[in-house]
Amino acid sequence: MTPNDPRLTSFIDVSPDCHFPIQNLPFGIFSTAADPAPRVGIAIGGQVLDLAVLAEAGLVKTAPEGIFARPSLNPFIALGRPAWRETRARISELLRHDNPALRDDLSLRSRALVPQAQARMHLPVEIGGYTDFYSSREHATNVGSMFRDPKNALMPNWLHIPIGYNGRASSVVVSGTPVRRPNGQTKAPDAEFPSFGPSRKLDFELETAFILGRGNELGRPIPMAEAEEHIFGMVVMNDWSARDIQQWEYVPLGPFNSKTFATSISPWVVTMEALEPFRVAGPVQDPQPLPYLRQTGPQGFDLHLEVALRPAGAKSETVISRTNFRHMYWSMAQQLVHHTISGCNTRIGDLMGSGTISGPTPDSLGSLLELTWNGKTPLVLEGGEERSFLQDGDEVIMTGWCQGEGYRIGFGKVSGRIEPAL
Repeated sequence: MTPNDPRLTSFIDVSPDCHFPIQNLPFGIFSTAADPAPRVGIAIGGQVLDLAVLAEAGLVKTAPEGIFARPSLNPFIALGRPAWRETRARISELLRHDNPALRDDLSLRSRALVPQAQARMHLPVEIGGYTDFYSSREHATNVGSMFRDPKNALMPNWLHIPIGYNGRASSVVVSGTPVRRPNGQTKAPDAEFPSFGPSRKLDFELETAFILGRGNELGRPIPMAEAEEHIFGMVVMNDWSARDIQQWEYVPLGPFNSKTFATSISPWVVTMEALEPFRVAGPVQDPQPLPYLRQTGPQGFDLHLEVALRPAGAKSETVISRTNFRHMYWSMAQQLVHHTISGCNTRIGDLMGSGTISGPTPDSLGSLLELTWNGKTPLVLEGGEERSFLQDGDEVIMTGWCQGEGYRIGFGKVSGRIEPAL
């Protein structure tokens, strides 16, 4: 059986709605109170499998000695796709219900398996560069209709190139990290001059992002035929946004301080190999892109995404958006190819965001800006509270998964709680 075979089962108990069955095996970086050194782990059920322990015991020999004891995935990713596949296949073999090598070695199991509740998760990769795209047609149309002419919501270039901008890698944080409300300049429509203070229109953006597994040399673009070979895996991402700061600063060069204060990602990187069974066709691209952006075969993924909001002190969260990655107009391969067509070089660990993912229905919008139409129609949460934009103490929780036959390939959660501005 291959690692993606839906018939596979593990000796680790995994419920049907768990994000981390044996068919997934996402990579992350974790530590524990007993061993505070960050190292490589794989999620299986409610456990973290310590690859450094398995390698030390001689059960994983697909990578150089000590590579799983590193504080980021970059050295492992640098080994290349054959090593990624061999390692995932070996871990799949060790976790199978009928393999006694790990299952029956109780001493090794006690050292190699850590409950996720006891693990502290870290940023999975060293991120040298971060780019955010703008690839949801529904989102771009909504924003264009809101702030420009609804009849010409899309800018003339939008259907021809994947629009993007270079963000700040330094402020990418792992799930659970608090997010400080940013200060900045804003200007009211009837004001003569701008004012300074905390953002009053703090928002989330539901996104995914892919992580580069292989870079390209400066001056040598990545061709479409090779693009997917450069992608290691995906995470769920919240690219927080201060809408009022953004509205004042974005002309003529795009967002700046409205986006630099924080970007949150999920701690587990789901490999493209695990996502392969869930490929679907993306939207029809009309007009046809220029030759360097043309692709063949299904380039989308049937990835269900949800956003929930929990106010300070609330016992439960309210799911406020449900959408799907399959709606994205520009694919990850197209984003990467266009990013490098100028000769721009990329590096292992670079993070490239999808842009806000919105669907075609009112409940499938990926930001409060759209869900409340810039605050004009506030959301009503469980318990009766209303939200136009995020308040201090609010926690935003995002999640995503692909539904298989009796199992899910999921990303876990990416969450962040809003702290007051300084």
